[in-house]
Amino acid sequence: MKQLNYIKLEFPARSVNEGFARAAAAAFAAQMDPTMEELGDVKTAVSEAVTNAIVHAYPDTVGTVQMRLRLLDGNTLEIMVRDRGRGIPDVKKAMEPMFSTGGEERSGMGFTIMGSFMDSLRVRSAVDRGTTVTMSKRIRAKGS
Repeated sequence: MKQLNYIKLEFPARSVNEGFARAAAAAFAAQMDPTMEELGDVKTAVSEAVTNAIVHAYPDTVGTVQMRLRLLDGNTLEIMVRDRGRGIPDVKKAMEPMFSTGGEERSGMGFTIMGSFMDSLRVRSAVDRGTTVTMSKRIRAKGS
């Protein structure tokens, strides 16, 4: 797919930056004229991906989170969230609903939520090297 526009952001893995990431993703996606529902889907998926990086990648330190958004032909929005944290030993297991390494206060539904709001979800991870979550969503033209 041909790239039509993109942004790259990097920020500290602090919970206060999750709202910034949501707002930045929504502002970038707005050029595609999404419905409110589509915009909400994008914001929710970004929130889950960034929160996962903050909570799980850097449990004892503040690392960085990178986010790249690309507008591709076919009215497709691609979102990549990357950390360089501790990584996921078993991605397949981590993607199971209710599985969490974040303690009792975490629901273990992050990947499930991302997958339900986006058209595609891919997770790549290596222990002690970090995790990359790539999601995409086709934004339908209003009125179609």
